[in-house]
Amino acid sequence: MLAPSDTLAVLAASAPALSVGVLTADLLSLGSELKVLEDAGVTVAHVDVMDGCFTPMMTVGPPIVRALRKCRLLRDVHLMIDEPLTKVADYVAAGADIVTVHVESTVHIHRVLQQLGSMTNANDPARGLVRGVALNPGTPVEAVLPVLDQIDVVLLLAVNPGWGGQTFIPSTLDRLAQVKALTAKAGRRVLTGIDGGITRRNIGEVARACADLIVTGSAVFDGRDAAGNARAMLAAVRAH
Repeated sequence: MLAPSDTLAVLAASAPALSVGVLTADLLSLGSELKVLEDAGVTVAHVDVMDGCFTPMMTVGPPIVRALRKCRLLRDVHLMIDEPLTKVADYVAAGADIVTVHVESTVHIHRVLQQLGSMTNANDPARGLVRGVALNPGTPVEAVLPVLDQIDVVLLLAVNPGWGGQTFIPSTLDRLAQVKALTAKAGRRVLTGIDGGITRRNIGEVARACADLIVTGSAVFDGRDAAGNARAMLAAVRAH
């Protein structure tokens, strides 16, 4: 059984928490964009790392994660990369608070999670490092069963990974209920999250389904009113 970390305790206490993807922000003004999130009450910044192999797109690497260390937000790093075993250490060293890897990305997912479990949070070792696994829409939720004793979070993708702005897959809510049933049966308190297709129109429904972590991106940084979008989405989450 994993001992709860401070970071994990903060996530659990604030559930449902809104994790906002920063790649749709204005990266030339990243500092001020993060300040917008902080002022709106957001507590978690999400970084989608894609390698052009596991996903068709390439995005960013450890330097962007490191650039977030000056803000007060928790750094939620979602690795959509092939064979993450030799790469996770770089993201932890860059300041990740949460590291999520895909079960589909390696034949040795247990080994990756063991390695993460041996690492400490580079921001503050006392805070603890939160370990997560992500599942693509076509992956059975039972795939998490062999690693339940090694994880803190199960993140369900509500879109196929690779592009922003896709439409939310409704069956994800059923999959969320299935994951909650599996973890309850196993006697494990594992947080659940949903990532992809989250908008101002559907975030309330996702919150009602009791996701602990709700990931959004372009619905906040839409080029018009990031502060207003963030506040509206937080209000919808808190209402449910």
